[in-house]
Amino acid sequence: MHLVNDHTLIGNTRIAHGTHGEGSPVVLIHGTPSSSYIWRNIVPPLVEAGYRVHVYDLLGFGLSERPWNPDVDTSVTGQVPILEGLLQHWGLDDFHLIAHDIGGAVAQRLGIQSPERLRSLTMIDTVSFDSWPSKRTNEQMKNGLEHLIKAGDDEHRRHFHDWLRSTVHEPDGLDETAAAIYLDFISGPIGQGSLFQHQVRHYEARHTQDVADRLHELGRLPVQLIWGADDAWQVVDWAHRLHAAIPGSELHVLENCGHFAMEDQPERISGLLVDFLDRQK
Repeated sequence: MHLVNDHTLIGNTRIAHGTHGEGSPVVLIHGTPSSSYIWRNIVPPLVEAGYRVHVYDLLGFGLSERPWNPDVDTSVTGQVPILEGLLQHWGLDDFHLIAHDIGGAVAQRLGIQSPERLRSLTMIDTVSFDSWPSKRTNEQMKNGLEHLIKAGDDEHRRHFHDWLRSTVHEPDGLDETAAAIYLDFISGPIGQGSLFQHQVRHYEARHTQDVADRLHELGRLPVQLIWGADDAWQVVDWAHRLHAAIPGSELHVLENCGHFAMEDQPERISGLLVDFLDRQK
């Protein structure tokens, strides 16, 4: 189930997006190495609860354009004006924002830059401070990525299939259909090169460190943090640090839940989201 069903040009780049339901607007931002597909079990409960849900694929991800020009900025910082362009396209002056992984870095930057636009902010297993790249990715980057970049398709798929399995609580817990969709987006003649050019190349903590000393400003907003207790990519210590940095924020730590929390516990997360959004009315 792909949630994006439309395309628009933002800054001369094609962005895949979709809108579902009617009611108060909610924008969802995915992370890496995923796409808006990760929200497929979250959107229906939000729509049923009376929200209009906007989803999109980040530039260089999913069904959005994979720019051939390396000068096109697909970093977290570069994604902020893409989101601003989409908000204008959708006609949204203010909205609820829900973000996962590096999408949370986009959300932090937007929330600090334009707090008047956010009715509320929810961040799920998000990067922050210098929490990224993850330990495993950091080791790979220190060892050099040349071999992975040049690996044949079969080797590439085996390696990143194992990588994806580490996103959930149990290694065999990621649905194989979902795993295949995630893997297809980062494999093949376009996906493999795009993964390194548009995602891995920009795994730099400076994008969150730049705003780390301003995170307290997000305390002016209703902020909810949701975290998998077994997140191996963004360990739960970062949840507590982020919680402490944002006055008045709520923190929910979910047992038996990994980094791709929406894969492990979609019903629990949907319930938390609907409850939190309903309380902001």
